[in-house]
Amino acid sequence: MIQVVAGIDIGGTNTVFGLTDREGTIHATGNLNTANYSDGEVFIQDLAKEISKNLKPEFQLVGIGIGAPNANHHEGTMTNPPNLKMKGVIPFVKRFQEIFSVPTVLTNDANAAAIGEMIFGGAKGLKDFIMVTLGTGVGSGFVANGELIYGHDSFAGELGHTIIIPNGRPCGCGRKGCLETYTSASGIAKTFTELTEKQTGENLENITSYDVLLEAEKGNPIAIETFDYTAKILGLALSNAVCITSPSHIFLFGGPVKAEHFLLNPLQKYFEDYMLFVFSNNVKLQISELMDKNAAILGAAALAWQKI
Repeated sequence: MIQVVAGIDIGGTNTVFGLTDREGTIHATGNLNTANYSDGEVFIQDLAKEISKNLKPEFQLVGIGIGAPNANHHEGTMTNPPNLKMKGVIPFVKRFQEIFSVPTVLTNDANAAAIGEMIFGGAKGLKDFIMVTLGTGVGSGFVANGELIYGHDSFAGELGHTIIIPNGRPCGCGRKGCLETYTSASGIAKTFTELTEKQTGENLENITSYDVLLEAEKGNPIAIETFDYTAKILGLALSNAVCITSPSHIFLFGGPVKAEHFLLNPLQKYFEDYMLFVFSNNVKLQISELMDKNAAILGAAALAWQKI
C-alpha cells in the first residue's frame, strides 16, 4: 500500500491535481477546466470524483493539500477569487474532509508554491525567501525565519495586488494599477497590444504572452520593448519587497519566466537599479527549480504532508 496525498492547484484557467508520496513522486494526475465553473459546490463534487477515479487499490489517501487564489488558510475557504467565475465563500477544507475523511489544508496558490520550493526545490535549507508566480495572475509567498507569513487573516503576501501604477489598468480585485495587471501573462499581452497600436496604429486581438515571446525572438522591437517595460515594473516591485523581509533569494515561476533572455536579463538590471543600497548585490534572483516538475501539485502536496 502506497500512502499518497492529493495535491490540488486551483488556477485561473485550469485546476490540476496529483497523488503524491512523501518523496515527491507523483503517481497519478488529473485536471478540470476551472473556467467552466461558476458554482463552487459543483466544482468540489466534480473534482472529488476525478480524484476518486485515480485512487487505485494500491493507494491509501492520507491527506489533501489545496493551493487556491484568495485562500483563507485559517478558515479553509476560498473567497471571491478575482480571476474565477466562482464567487462567495467556498468551504473547500470542510467539504473535502466530509467527502474523503482525511486531513485537509488549504492556502494561497503562491504560498503552496513557496512551500513546494522549500521542500522539493531550490529553497531547501533557506530561511528567508520570496516566491513569485507569474501566470494568469501574479502570486507571491513570503517565507521569513523559516515560516510562511500568513498574517492575521491569512491573506499576507499579496504582492500582485500592490498598486504599482496609480490609477492604472483595472484589476479583477477592484483596484487600479496592480502589479498583476502589468506583469502577469495577460498583462504582458496587454502591454504589447497597447504599444503596437500606439506605434503602428494596428489593432491586435487575442494576443498571448507566448505570442509576444515569439515576436521578440524574431527581433520585433515592440515585443522586446514590452519585456523591458515588464522587467522595469517587476524590478521595482521586487526591490520594494526586499525592504520588507530581507530575503536571501527570490524565486520566479511561471510561463513568462521562460522569456529568459528578454525578461530576466533586464529584470536583474532594474532590480539592482532600484535596490536600497544595504541590499545591493545581496539578493539572488533565481528561476524556480520546480519549473518543469509540476510545482503547483508538489507545493499543494507538501502542504498536506506538513499537516500530517
